[in-house]
Amino acid sequence: MFKIKEQLSKLYLSSVLGNLSLTGAWVAILAARGYSLVEIGIAETVFHITSLIFEIPSGVFADVFGRKKMLIVSTIMRMIGNIIMILSNNLFMVCLSIAFHALSYNFSSGTGDALAYDSLKLAKIENTFEKYESNQLVIYRICSGISTLCAGFALFIGHKIAYSTDLITGVIQIIILSSLCEVYASDPQNDKESTTVRKLISCFKESIAFLKGIKKIMGLMMCNSLVGALDILLLFFLQAKLLEKGIPSWGLGIALLFMEMGGVAGSRLILKFPKLSYKLVFAVTLSLVLIGFLAEHSSWYIIMAVGGFLAAVGDDALQVRTNAILQNMFPSEQRATLTSIESFTFSIIMIVLSPLAGFVFMYW
Repeated sequence: MFKIKEQLSKLYLSSVLGNLSLTGAWVAILAARGYSLVEIGIAETVFHITSLIFEIPSGVFADVFGRKKMLIVSTIMRMIGNIIMILSNNLFMVCLSIAFHALSYNFSSGTGDALAYDSLKLAKIENTFEKYESNQLVIYRICSGISTLCAGFALFIGHKIAYSTDLITGVIQIIILSSLCEVYASDPQNDKESTTVRKLISCFKESIAFLKGIKKIMGLMMCNSLVGALDILLLFFLQAKLLEKGIPSWGLGIALLFMEMGGVAGSRLILKFPKLSYKLVFAVTLSLVLIGFLAEHSSWYIIMAVGGFLAAVGDDALQVRTNAILQNMFPSEQRATLTSIESFTFSIIMIVLSPLAGFVFMYW
C-alpha cells in the first residue's frame, strides 16, 4: 500500500541532505582561494551553460526512465563534482567541478517536484502541493543558511575537508532515495511497445506541443526565472561584497543566514494570500528584489543584508505560487520535462546576467 506521508518524509530528508553542506558559501570559498569576482562569474556561467544543454534532456530521462533513478543520478553527479573540487588547483578544474554540480541540479530540479506532485495525485491530495513546495523552500533556505553560517569554519578547515564531508552525506542520501516508491504517470504496457529512443523523442515532442498550445505557461516561467535569477546573483555576490564593506569575518555567516531566512518568510507569507492575483504577486516580489539591489550599493553592510533578506522574501514567495500554478497545468506524462523547461529558461537568463553581474558588482 502506498504511504504518502512516508514518501514525502523521504523527499524532505533527501532535500535536507542535499542542501546542508559546509560548502554552501562556495563564492566566499573561491574568493578566499584567490579567485576574482570575474573568475567566479565565469564559473557561474559554466554552471548555467551546462544547465542549458542538459536541463531538458534530464527531465525527459526522468519522465521516461523514472524520477527515483534520476534523483540518485543527481546525487552521484554532485559527489563527482565534489571530488574534482577537492583536487582542483586552477580555474579549469573549478569550472569542471561546477559543471558536474550543474548536472546534479539538472537531474533533480524538475524530478523531485514531479515525483512529489504525482505522489500527491495518487493519494488524491494534489491540492496540497503548494504547501509541499513551501516546505521544500523552507528546507532549502534553512539548510543553505546553516551552510553559509559555517562559512568561517569552512574557510578555517580548508576547501578539501569541507568538500569531503559532502561525500559522506551523498552516500546517505543515495540510501534514502533508493527506498522511495516510484510513481509512473504513463501506462507501463504502452511503454513496453516503444523503443527507448522513441519514448524519449515522443516525450519531448509532446511537451513542446503542450507549451505551444498554452503560451501563458512560458510567461509564468519567464517571470519566475527573472526574479529568481536576480535574487540568486545578489545573494551570491553579497558573500564577497559584505567582506569588502567591513563586516567582521565572524559576522559573515550570521548575515548570510539572516538573508536566507527571508526566503523562509516569503514561502510562508504567500500561503496566507491564496487569492492574490499573479500579476500583483509578481509586481510586489520584483520590487522587493530591486530594493535588494539598491541596498547592495549602500556603504553599510547592515543595510546590504536587509536588502538581501527582502530579495529572498520576494524570490521564494513567487516561486511557491508559480510552481503550484504550473504543476496544476502540467500533464503527468511530461511533468518532469516541463518543469525542466522552466529551469531551462532560468539558465538562459543566468547565462546573460552572471558575467554582467560580476562586472557590475566589481566595478560599480
